[in-house]
Amino acid sequence: MLWSLIKILVFVAITAALALGASYLLETDGGVQITVAGTEYTLGPLQSVIAGLLLIVAVWVLLKLLALLGAVLRFLSGDETALSRYFDRSREQRGFQALADGLMALASGEGRLALNKAKKAEKYLKQPALTNLLKAQAAELAGDRATATETYQKLVADERTRFVGIRGILKQKVADGDTETARKLAEKAFALKPKHEETQDLLLKLQAQAHDWAGARSTLNAKLKSGTLPRDVHTRRDAVLALSEARDVIDEEATIEAREKAIEANRLSPDLVPAAAMAARSYLARNKPRNATRILRKAWDVQPHPDLAAAFAEIKPDETPIERIKRFTALTRLHPDHPETRLLRAELHIAAEDFPEARRALGDLPHAAADARALTLMAAIERGEGASDAVVHGWLTKALSAPRGPQWVCTNCQHIHGDWTPICTNCESFDTLSWETPEAQHYASATGAHLLPLIVGKPDSSEPAPDHKDIPDANLVDVSALEKGDEADRPKDEPEK
Repeated sequence: MLWSLIKILVFVAITAALALGASYLLETDGGVQITVAGTEYTLGPLQSVIAGLLLIVAVWVLLKLLALLGAVLRFLSGDETALSRYFDRSREQRGFQALADGLMALASGEGRLALNKAKKAEKYLKQPALTNLLKAQAAELAGDRATATETYQKLVADERTRFVGIRGILKQKVADGDTETARKLAEKAFALKPKHEETQDLLLKLQAQAHDWAGARSTLNAKLKSGTLPRDVHTRRDAVLALSEARDVIDEEATIEAREKAIEANRLSPDLVPAAAMAARSYLARNKPRNATRILRKAWDVQPHPDLAAAFAEIKPDETPIERIKRFTALTRLHPDHPETRLLRAELHIAAEDFPEARRALGDLPHAAADARALTLMAAIERGEGASDAVVHGWLTKALSAPRGPQWVCTNCQHIHGDWTPICTNCESFDTLSWETPEAQHYASATGAHLLPLIVGKPDSSEPAPDHKDIPDANLVDVSALEKGDEADRPKDEPEK
C-alpha cells in the first residue's frame, strides 16, 4: 500500500515537472534556426527540444539498422551472430519437442513412431548422448535389429554412454544365445559399474553357466560388498559355488583338491545336503569315518534327506542289516516323527526282513501322506508277510498314480530334477533348486476301471483272503471272489475272520 502511494506521488511529480518545463519553454523567447537548401526553418524552444529528441531516436534507429546489416553479412559468412543464435534456439526447441514426443511414443509402445521422432531429434539437436539412446531403444521396440546394433556401437564409442551401449549389445547376445560373448561383455560392463545390480546378477548367471566358479565367487563377493545381497544368502551361494567347483574337480579326477573344496562347501553351509554328502565321502576317502558321521548327523538334524542316508550307509558298507539298524539310530533318533526318518527305518527293517517292525515304522504314512515311495515299501512289506499277489499289486497300482514325494524342484520354473545341480536345466536359474514336494498332477481316465484287472491281475481262489484294511483301495481287487474261494477251501471247524 505504501509502495503504491510512493509510485503515484513520483508519477505526479514527474508530470508536474514536465508541465512546468513545457510552460517555461513556451514563455521563453528565441529559438533555433535551420537552413536547408536555401530554406530557413525557425523552431521555437519547445519545438527545438522535440526535434532534438526525434534526432536522437533517428540516430539510434540508424545505428541498429547498420548493426542488423552487419549481422546479416556476418551470418551469411558463417560467423555466430544474434541471427544464428536465434535459428539455433529455434532448432533446439524443435529438437527437444521431437525428443519429448519420441519418449512419449516409446512409453506408449509405439516403436516405429518413436524411431521417427528420434531421427528428427537427431537432425535438430547436437546431443548424440540423448538422441542415440532414444534411437536405440526405439529400434529395439520396433524390431529394427540392425539400427539398434549400429546405435549401440555409437554409444560404446562415447565415454559418457559406453556402459549403456555395452549393456544393450549384451542383451542382444544373451537373446541370441551367444553366452561366451555375452559373458565377456558382462565383465566389461561390470568393470565400468561394479555396483550395478542387474549386471552383477547377469554376470553371475553367465559365469555359473560357463562353470567359471572362481569368477562367480568373485562376483558374489562384489554383490556382498555393494549391499545388494544379504550375508546369509551370500554364504549359502558361496557354498553352492564351492560345491560346484568341487564336483568339477572330481570329474577331472583331482581328488585331493576336490576333497578340500567339498569340505569347504560344507563348512560354509552345513545344511546344504549335497555339500554334506560330498564332504562325508571326502572324509571317508581320507579314512576318517568319525568326521563323516559328524557331518552327516549335523546335516540330518537340519534336514533329513535320502542322500544323507546313502552317504551314511557308505561308512560301513559290509555290515549286516541288524548292525546297520543299530548304527542308523544316530540319525533316526534325531527326528523320529519326520516322514523321511520313518521311511528310512522301514527300509532298514525290510532289509533285515523284520516286516512287522517295518509296518510299525511306516505307521499311517501309506494312508495319511501317501506317496510312491511309502506305497512301494508297503507293497514290499505285504510281500514279505506273505500277502496275496492281489494285495501287493494293489499297493503297486496305487503307487503308479501317487505323488512322487519330495524331489529337487526349481522354485523359479517348478522343473523337477533327478539330482541336485547348481543351475536349473530348464530355466538356467542359479541356486533355485529346493527339496520339496512338487505340485500334484492328477490324471483322470474314463477306462481306468476296465484296465485295472490287466494291471492287478485276477485273484487266485486258492490263496487266503486278505484283510480289507490292508488293501489300499477295495475296488482294486475282486474281494467277493476272494471270499468265496476262501469259504470253499476253509475247514468247517475254522472260525471266520
